[in-house]
Amino acid sequence: MAKDMQISFLLDFYGEMLTEKQQDMIHFYYNDDLSLAEIAENEGITRQGVRDNIKRAEALLLDMEARLGLAKRFRTVKDGLEQIMDNAKEISAFNMVHGFSREIDEHARRINAIALTLSEDE
Repeated sequence: MAKDMQISFLLDFYGEMLTEKQQDMIHFYYNDDLSLAEIAENEGITRQGVRDNIKRAEALLLDMEARLGLAKRFRTVKDGLEQIMDNAKEISAFNMVHGFSREIDEHARRINAIALTLSEDE
């Protein structure tokens, strides 16, 4: 069972929808990087029991993402905000080189500030 970092990311979005046991197993396996055997020993269950719990939890997380798409939307918004900030910086730089306009510079600063605020709220 190769460790997929997408599962850890999805746990941040949908973890509360899993049972406490599923949350623990996924957390131990993905976030604490424990092996199935280590988790089994710590939890007093079989290695197969741990694997089954993790597989069920993974399936639930992937299904929730397929239905709701919150993680995908988060990444899209984050990428878009980074592009907006980059473009605002490019506008400011272009403005400085090609006949400075205070109005253009102020708009670029406001755009960058708004995008930065939105990215911090995530």
